Amino acid sequence: MNRIRLKDKEFELFIPESRIQKAIAGMAEQIRRDIEGKNPLFVGILNGAFMFIADLMHRLNGPYELTFARYSSYHGTNTTGIIKEIMPIRVPVEGRTLILLEDIIDTGFTMHYVMDKLRKEGAGDVKLATMLFKPDALKYDLVPDYVGLEIPNNFIVGYGLDYDEQGRAYSDIYKIVND
Repeated sequence: MNRIRLKDKEFELFIPESRIQKAIAGMAEQIRRDIEGKNPLFVGILNGAFMFIADLMHRLNGPYELTFARYSSYHGTNTTGIIKEIMPIRVPVEGRTLILLEDIIDTGFTMHYVMDKLRKEGAGDVKLATMLFKPDALKYDLVPDYVGLEIPNNFIVGYGLDYDEQGRAYSDIYKIVND
């Protein structure tokens, strides 16, 4: 599909699934090299990253520990400026190397908050892997350790990303046409 419609918005094809999968394969190789001989705790950030988490963990193909957390700061196409911790990490993090798995970093607001919180809770090291990174939208001093694809500051859906909870199940990524 070249175009999709979600509620009152139209979106056009932006990143095909084949390009997404190639980026994930490259990330998996880099992470595998970096964690060799270590026992990191992977933390999947829900809901948006669920497809990325599954594909990355499948490619890592090892005895790694995985848990999940959920935070929210968006409503519609805009951030609210308030972080809601909907589902906290329920595994002890003290002294552990954590690798957060996020779908997208735009302003960096949520991950800046989460990484700071985990360091204060005693995590040994906190790394960040993101499928998508919008450097032009970044407002916090935050540099992801692993990046699948750098993209411009467009509103996007698909591959786990949503517009008011719709559009997550598409295997491709679409960008907004009309705002």
